[in-house]
Amino acid sequence: MDKMIAFCGIVCTECEAFLATQKDDDNERRKVAELWCKEFKAEIKPEDINCDGCLSENGRLFDHCKVCEIRQCAQEKDIKNCAYCDDYACEKLNKFFDEASEAKITLEEIRKSF
Repeated sequence: MDKMIAFCGIVCTECEAFLATQKDDDNERRKVAELWCKEFKAEIKPEDINCDGCLSENGRLFDHCKVCEIRQCAQEKDIKNCAYCDDYACEKLNKFFDEASEAKITLEEIRKSF
């Protein structure tokens, strides 16, 4: 499977929700839902764990991805991900990096390549 990098820099193909969806594994969905409930202090049910990746146009998306400001912005700008944005790194992205430092590392690596 090719590596899919979300607009924000998260590697979708390494995400627990993406992996559970691709395996169509309800036990994994349950585990991810339990973990994310604790981690994000939110009510997440196993049936919420369905995602084909942030870049998916017609596939399943985790609820947060459907309303993600970073995703919406990148789609409006028609860019592959935020590493390619002229406004990199914007306030929304920097706030996100406070919670997801690995995403920043991914985008920084992409920016070094061009």
